[in-house]
Amino acid sequence: MKLRLGCQLNYQIAQFSTFVFNIRVGDSDHQKVCQETLKIEPQQDFDELLSPVSENRYFRLNAPAGKLQVSYQATVEVSQFCANPDEILEVPPADLPLEVVPFLFPSRYCQSDKLMQLAQSEFGELLPGYSRVTAICNWIYDKVAYLSGSTDSQTSAYDTATERAGVCRDFAHLGIAFCRALNIPARFVGGYAYGLNPPDFHAYFEAYLGDRWYLFDATRLVPLNGTVRIGTGRDAADVSFATIFGPVQMNQMQLFIEPVLDENTSVQDVLTPTTEAISTS
Repeated sequence: MKLRLGCQLNYQIAQFSTFVFNIRVGDSDHQKVCQETLKIEPQQDFDELLSPVSENRYFRLNAPAGKLQVSYQATVEVSQFCANPDEILEVPPADLPLEVVPFLFPSRYCQSDKLMQLAQSEFGELLPGYSRVTAICNWIYDKVAYLSGSTDSQTSAYDTATERAGVCRDFAHLGIAFCRALNIPARFVGGYAYGLNPPDFHAYFEAYLGDRWYLFDATRLVPLNGTVRIGTGRDAADVSFATIFGPVQMNQMQLFIEPVLDENTSVQDVLTPTTEAISTS
């Protein structure tokens, strides 16, 4: 399945500022970038960094006072691994690959150590496996109101569990924290998502089960097979689409994502909700 996507970010800069962007999609065995363009106006030199751990594709640019426009477009071929959820088991910490172990630890926005009692009381007696992570997502969907503007960049999973309101990043953080509190490795994913209204960068999460990472989204706003990964991390601090050092105001942000269809394929054929477990890692 191919998807065409992109974003345009417009800023007003009061004085010399530094930007670290993370808006380009990742390239992996399950996600191939067929074509991409990055345009910066006025033209600026930038440095690139491929994270050795997460493979996030950061780029940094320094811009003087004035206007800045960053435009990115790509065509991406996504292939998913699908499995029967009933056959996917949890992996004891002793048997996890070493590179997965750090995703058991609490992090800045996912204080799993503060949520252990709640996680155990709500999910501790459930059958371990994919169904237990699904139950976590169901709990968040039922108990937490999706409310734009209800949180800010400082809101953590503990805050969301207490206040019971948030947006996609908060839903993801809470899902991650609950998983880690149950000894299930989990990590934050940021990306483009088909069907999100209004269009925006979307946050969801992955849990490590069986022998791979599986996608989960407690917001239920988009089909998981319509997501394209920008990057992964311990939480949103690792996957922010823009980190800015300086007095800057965002004037406009536009995103789009659409399937690349042929005459024999419809949107319903490729981008509909599924009961299968999906992995793109």
